[in-house]
Amino acid sequence: MPKPVFPFTRYGHNPILTRQHVPYSCNTVFNAAACKFDGQYLLILRIEDQGGKSHLTLARSRDGYSFVIDDKPWIKPSSDPEYEPYERYGIEDPRVTQIGDEYYLTYTAFGPYGPRVAIGKTRDFVSFERICLATEVDNKDAVLFPEKIESSYVMLDRPSGLGKSEGSIWITYSPDLIHWGRARALLTPEPGWGNSRLGICTPPVKTKDGWLALYHGVRETAGGKIYRIGAILLDLQNPEKVIGYSPYFIFGPEEIYERVGDVPNVIFPCGLICEDDGSIKLYYGAADTCIAVAEAELEELVKICLDHRC
Repeated sequence: MPKPVFPFTRYGHNPILTRQHVPYSCNTVFNAAACKFDGQYLLILRIEDQGGKSHLTLARSRDGYSFVIDDKPWIKPSSDPEYEPYERYGIEDPRVTQIGDEYYLTYTAFGPYGPRVAIGKTRDFVSFERICLATEVDNKDAVLFPEKIESSYVMLDRPSGLGKSEGSIWITYSPDLIHWGRARALLTPEPGWGNSRLGICTPPVKTKDGWLALYHGVRETAGGKIYRIGAILLDLQNPEKVIGYSPYFIFGPEEIYERVGDVPNVIFPCGLICEDDGSIKLYYGAADTCIAVAEAELEELVKICLDHRC
């Protein structure tokens, strides 16, 4: 096996956001979706209040490193009877995908029945329209592809916790973003660095070699869980086909802000931004306590997957 490659370089002034940056009282800020909008970098932050419930708030930057957080939440748990029972305990871990002129959010709706995937959309990051609760429980870690494939919307998610099954990455399809089916398993935990469960982290990026996405693997150890990152490459025409994936983790907790926090030893990205020079910025929650950013070359991530073809 080729020598493992660790392609990410942390920003020298991490963490870029902590609860001290939030202009209202909260417990933590972490697990942010990311995109570019209206000439700015935009983060959609998961902020956990002191009661333990999460909501989503926007942060803006001109350079991708120094962010200013809005002074009030953007999306709170819904009071609509259709959604309220399932968002009662909070809305968590957003991802954002641009399809045409609209930006679609997938997030975890958390209520007394467990976590399930919800989808909404915006054009301006002012208004927000909920579309549906897309899955039953127990499901989370969902991302949308940035274009239809053979007339279908495509989503990756992580149903888990039933019977003896561990958390695997699945793919599913929809004609309208509401009705989902034709689900297939893509990648399942294996002995080693992701032996407990897997979950897609970032929306797929289209490259000439395939759809690239980052995923997390959770390893159960005597000292607790460790969340680390791998890469997966899917076929452009048939995303059910895994071209290759990293058999080792390519990014994991090392720094004190990643090792120590509300949930220690966690790197959990929800946002990836591609730059014009071929580099990427990866925004990740660290120890469920703050947000950091790291950078890599997109081409190098693709190469890791191609070097380990299925």
